[in-house]
Amino acid sequence: MDFHQKIAVFASGAGSNAQKIIEFFSGSQVSVALVVCNKPNAGVLEIAKKHHIATLLIEKEQFFKGNAYVDELKEAGVNFIVLAGFLWKIPSALIRAFPHGLINIHPALLPKYGGKGMYGHHVHESVIHNKEKESGITIHYVDELYDHGKIIFQATCPVLADDDATSLANRIHKLEHEYYPQVIKELLHNSK
Repeated sequence: MDFHQKIAVFASGAGSNAQKIIEFFSGSQVSVALVVCNKPNAGVLEIAKKHHIATLLIEKEQFFKGNAYVDELKEAGVNFIVLAGFLWKIPSALIRAFPHGLINIHPALLPKYGGKGMYGHHVHESVIHNKEKESGITIHYVDELYDHGKIIFQATCPVLADDDATSLANRIHKLEHEYYPQVIKELLHNSK
């Protein structure tokens, strides 16, 4: 019997990466079993509802000082966690519970432009301000520090002379949507 893998997608915003991941694995041996969110009005919750995926709205105190919702994740059968625009730092309890099954995507080429406060347009503005010739995405394992875990995959795109944060973000989103589901698939395949 094939092992059916269940992933949880953690997101804080509109959920475009979550949407791509859900669509990519639709009808496969992998399913998004749970969408975990820390904002009650986030667009990702609507995406989950549309695809009939269970959601877990988390609260800061329990996430950081409680059990980090490990029991709820295990109860849902989750064996792999994907961060897709989730802005809270991940507590040690969650990292310990999923030591090789917790990954994140960052909208720049780490180790540059990572760390606290480096998310969304802040990253792209910094890249443009520093006159970088290229940017891209980094998919990495999650550890106790922001944007620090072992790098799994990177893809690049040019930074154009007339770019602003929005135009660069659009190019980065295309890379995220193209590569993130593929990398997740490879990691899950290799972990069987």
